[in-house]
Amino acid sequence: MILLTGLFLPKEKTDTFVMAGNFWQSSHHQQWLLDKQDLIRERQHDLQILPEDEYQKIFIFFASVIQTLGEQLKLRQQVIATATVYFKRFYAKNSLKCIDPLLLAPTCIFLASKVEEFGVISNSRLITTCQTVIKNKFSYAYTQEFPYRTNHILECEFYLLENLDCCLIVYQPYRPLLQLVQDIGQEDQLLTLAWRIVNDSLRTDVSLLYPPYQIAIGCLQIACVILQKDHKAWFAELNVDIERIQEIARYIINLFELWKTYDEKKEIQGLLNKMPKPKPAPQR
Repeated sequence: MILLTGLFLPKEKTDTFVMAGNFWQSSHHQQWLLDKQDLIRERQHDLQILPEDEYQKIFIFFASVIQTLGEQLKLRQQVIATATVYFKRFYAKNSLKCIDPLLLAPTCIFLASKVEEFGVISNSRLITTCQTVIKNKFSYAYTQEFPYRTNHILECEFYLLENLDCCLIVYQPYRPLLQLVQDIGQEDQLLTLAWRIVNDSLRTDVSLLYPPYQIAIGCLQIACVILQKDHKAWFAELNVDIERIQEIARYIINLFELWKTYDEKKEIQGLLNKMPKPKPAPQR
């Protein structure tokens, strides 16, 4: 287990350099940083059917689905991350029975690619990619082919927009992470590992609970411990809430611990069968 020992963050150095100023006026900050207790309350229906660890495993799986779809479509990581946050925001307010996650996942990618100005993915390419990925990459989870078509994606997109309250700008930890590592002294190995840990953090709830710059610091802390890099003096100058940084680190370390014993290929089909079933897909 990774222990974050000896990392102290007294409030001396300002942290404003790691977060764009307009984040604080954004809907991300004002509407979409949620309270942990509210999150648990919203999930009560699903958690009556699925224990917390099984619920988490389902979301780890669908984060992987979004990541794989994004890579097959050759999307930037920023687009994939935004799609994953949309997915998590939707289910932060809704039960799994509202919409099949297998439909919502590509819908989030479809919307995120437009919001992040990557360009609109053609409907046929999106559906074809979904069919290929489910058949070739996730056959251990689904025995049948991808069941949805363009009209399902378009209908689902309207429902997603409504549930997101049209709050579509998502601030990610990547930019503050780049600034933090540059301030430390541009260590490529440290940046590469911390970036991967930020990607892993998308499989936890931290994007719903904490500002991106705090997530970046938490991921950087873990990377420093793994690489045995002593940057305590640098961390000591940051003006951050140490308890919140440690909470973020615990979420991610708990994910790593879960991964050690979680055999997705053996477990996920049973979990998907147990999952609350959605209503029929919306029809045009």
